[in-house]
Amino acid sequence: QGQLVESGGGLVQAGGSLRLSCAGSGRSFNLYAMGWFRQAPGKEREFVGGIDWSGGSTSYADSVKGRFTISRDNAENTMYLQMNSLKPEDTAVYYCAADGRLTRLRMGMSDYWGQGTQVTVSS
Repeated sequence: QGQLVESGGGLVQAGGSLRLSCAGSGRSFNLYAMGWFRQAPGKEREFVGGIDWSGGSTSYADSVKGRFTISRDNAENTMYLQMNSLKPEDTAVYYCAADGRLTRLRMGMSDYWGQGTQVTVSS
């Protein structure tokens, strides 16, 4: 059984930066596409971005393009989300996920989910 654990969330002022980590355990996620999702209070969960197994292809939601960057370190079984120029509307619980295909992640489907980490951006 594989597990994903997010870390790095917290409170930051608008315009600031945070880096989230998603550590895999229990199995290797090196051949899985991985992604980030977020859910704000009263809203549906939304796809933030994803990365293929090799790290050679990434995909982002329009709302975060140019501000967020996803990367991965397969040797560490870990994925990252670098968030810059944060806005109050980025406030949400951020979840990481892993699936065999990036296309499924884009549609909100995944074999594995983390428990989430809270990101709060103050104005």
